Amino acid sequence: MRPYDGVIFDLDGVICSTDRYHYLAWKQIAGRLGIAFDEQSNSRIRGLSRMDSLEILLEGVDGALTPAQKEALAGEKNGIYRASLAGMSPDDLPQDVRRTLDALRAAGLRLAIGSSSRNTRFILERLGLADFFDAVSDGTNITRAKPDPEVFLMAAKALGLPPARCLVVEDARSGIAAARAGGFDSAGIGEAAAAATYPMERIPELIAICGAQACD
Repeated sequence: MRPYDGVIFDLDGVICSTDRYHYLAWKQIAGRLGIAFDEQSNSRIRGLSRMDSLEILLEGVDGALTPAQKEALAGEKNGIYRASLAGMSPDDLPQDVRRTLDALRAAGLRLAIGSSSRNTRFILERLGLADFFDAVSDGTNITRAKPDPEVFLMAAKALGLPPARCLVVEDARSGIAAARAGGFDSAGIGEAAAAATYPMERIPELIAICGAQACD
């Protein structure tokens, strides 16, 4: 018996990498507000929702902003980010990720996305994966961002599987915390590896973890 029936993937940093686009968009907003923002600052907001990221960014602002002002800033950041995403294509999907997805699909596993991003479906479309996943849970259908487990619990529900039969794949510590809180095992790469059930160096390691076989 294979250990899992479903795999739930975070999007950014796992399926593809849009970290640089996020960073440059936030840096542009920060610069206009007179806030110092660098790669170290950006590491604090990885895996968080847009509004949670904005709250961290605004720690460097004197005086409180109104909810309307915050919404406007978040919308401006998203506009900058989406404009940069428009240039993405299937070529931005790493080949080892494509082969891993195909191997898991061939093994009969159900596959889902669990991402806090509201741009998830747009990114999947740009990557040529619009209709690939069995379920997509993202920032458009959740009310609580990671480390709350809601996004993964909704993905598992959409797959028709209990958390114990799903593996969450993450690259952020907040995502691993969300998986643990929801009762999921996890596979982690990058900064998430140390806290995950299965630490990985590369995505294709999922094939063995899930008891699948590599596709030629």
